[in-house]
Amino acid sequence: MKKIVIRAGKERSLQRRHPWVFEGSIARGGADAGETVRVESAEGLFLCWGAFSPLSNIRVRAWSFDEAQRIDATFFQQRIAKALAMRTRLPIASDAVRLIHGEADGLPGLIVDRYGDTLVGQFLSAGVERWKVVIIDALMAATGLSRLYERSDVQVRELEGLPQQTGWLRGEGETEIIIQEHQWRLSLDVAEGHKTGYYLDQRDNRKKFADSVRQYGCKSVLNCFSYTGGFSVAALAGGATEVISVDSSAPALARADAHVRLNGFEPGHHRSLDADVNATLRNFLKEGRTFDAIVLDPPKFAPTVAHAERAARAYKDINRLGLRLLAPGGLLFTFSCSGGISPDLFHKIVAGAGLDAQVDGYILDRVGATPDHPQTINFPEGEYLKGLLVLKAA
Repeated sequence: MKKIVIRAGKERSLQRRHPWVFEGSIARGGADAGETVRVESAEGLFLCWGAFSPLSNIRVRAWSFDEAQRIDATFFQQRIAKALAMRTRLPIASDAVRLIHGEADGLPGLIVDRYGDTLVGQFLSAGVERWKVVIIDALMAATGLSRLYERSDVQVRELEGLPQQTGWLRGEGETEIIIQEHQWRLSLDVAEGHKTGYYLDQRDNRKKFADSVRQYGCKSVLNCFSYTGGFSVAALAGGATEVISVDSSAPALARADAHVRLNGFEPGHHRSLDADVNATLRNFLKEGRTFDAIVLDPPKFAPTVAHAERAARAYKDINRLGLRLLAPGGLLFTFSCSGGISPDLFHKIVAGAGLDAQVDGYILDRVGATPDHPQTINFPEGEYLKGLLVLKAA
């Protein structure tokens, strides 16, 4: 077994069971991509077993902090079984669920979602790539399913020295799937959709939005960065009679229109707008438009803390415009999915937007990802999605 020695004083994060070892923390040692290594302190004390990644800034991702643990097929079978067992205890109102959520499930770099009878996997680190066949076999056995599609087509693979890959790993057939979420039906294409096909992490927030639209009597709703219209369907379910979905993807908007019809809502109550969100918000301000509720769910502006300052300006700008467009007593449901933006910083950004817009609001709720996208005590970086439900002061 190859050994990695940590610089003196750099072992504390591993002793707190944080699963990452950065390049600058390593005194000596190396291995092949994905190879299992023994990580020791400068004094020779065992810290963890991990997967080595010679090209990544995160040089080691911890598999286990138990010195007696063997990293073999049984290890992966047990980790997958544990993750699936946890999901059975969660109140998931859908036949689509995240089964494996990387570090939070003790499998760094592995994402697996289930859409009905189909699994979709992302192998994002050198470690899980090296063990891919073993992991696939364990997944198929644990779920009893026969279809697994790979969506390892993200740039983070390149940081690991891995090529992007997509396609069927097990089974074959149609990639278009219809799922049930709460009382709605939604369609997706696992080969083409964002992430693994859909944003499952917003499932409960879409239901909360539907309930809030109903509770506060919101009739006009603006859904920005709408993608395929999940929040738009929620708004219509909540009783809205004018919903505008804004996105820069025509195919996503076409699917949003299809979702309106699929769920039996009046097509005339929904309009898709293929346009830039910032320009659209400014145009609505010039027209003197207001809305009873606005959703701001932008893409990731800050993938890391290093991008936080630039991202903060972008988040502040769209929230300032959104708050100005809200009618008095209107609802703003605003999100950041950037890991580089902490919940505290996001609150400060929205507060700054309110000052610039010269409006105040009441925070009705703070939300995050659905519980099948778990965040653990020892891995705070897992809290990537954060949102605020704000009631604009009258």
